[in-house]
Amino acid sequence: MKSNYHFKFEGLQVYQKAMDFGEIINTLVMKFPNHELYALSSQFRRAADSIALNISEGYPGSDAQFIKHINYSIYSCNECVSCSTKSKRRNYISQKEDEENRMYLSELTKMLSSLRKKIQERNH
Repeated sequence: MKSNYHFKFEGLQVYQKAMDFGEIINTLVMKFPNHELYALSSQFRRAADSIALNISEGYPGSDAQFIKHINYSIYSCNECVSCSTKSKRRNYISQKEDEENRMYLSELTKMLSSLRKKIQERNH
């Protein structure tokens, strides 16, 4: 159900994709062993959620502030790559799931970089 109240950043495709990725990872880590609850599964979930959270946090600020938060989102994407690799190496996820994560993160990073470039270009 859609809300009657809409915020501009919610219209960004990269934000929507980042929100989807956070939910994918939340579901994925549910099958991790219990001893990872406050370790890798928590770190992976927080890093994945951080991508969208930084987009929304930086959006209402200045262009420089937004670019800083876009960079934070990119850093979180990179962190998710490492989390996914660790998950695969520990046999918590399959090669296919790791590859799907990497594909998603590659696309998110490209979208974030493109948005950052667009903002930088309008200021010059």
